[in-house]
Amino acid sequence: MGIDLTRRDLQKAAKDKGRPWETAKGFDQSAPISAIHRVSEVGHPADGRIWLEVNGQIRQDAGLNELIWNVAESVAELSTLFELAPGDLLYTGTPAGVGPLEPGDEVTGGIEGIDEIQITIR
Repeated sequence: MGIDLTRRDLQKAAKDKGRPWETAKGFDQSAPISAIHRVSEVGHPADGRIWLEVNGQIRQDAGLNELIWNVAESVAELSTLFELAPGDLLYTGTPAGVGPLEPGDEVTGGIEGIDEIQITIR
């Protein structure tokens, strides 16, 4: 379970100038993750709740079965573009409800049957 954060200020500035916006995605602590679990432990879930709350309020809530591409399809497609290796992390996207975070916000998220994560925005 990971949370894929974006610095919208950096993203907008780069987009406005027609530049790549990797810095908006690759800043320090931009992709916190829970413990990593082996497939032998959790399988390949195709269904289950994926959710995120901020300060106890649900912001995102959907099912894994609602992904545009399921996990297997994502791995297959990305394998045509990149060499994937054990330990690589793939973030699949996010349910509707993306919104700003502020310092001090408590963020909790989870994928049913996999894990949960809790972070504090600094």
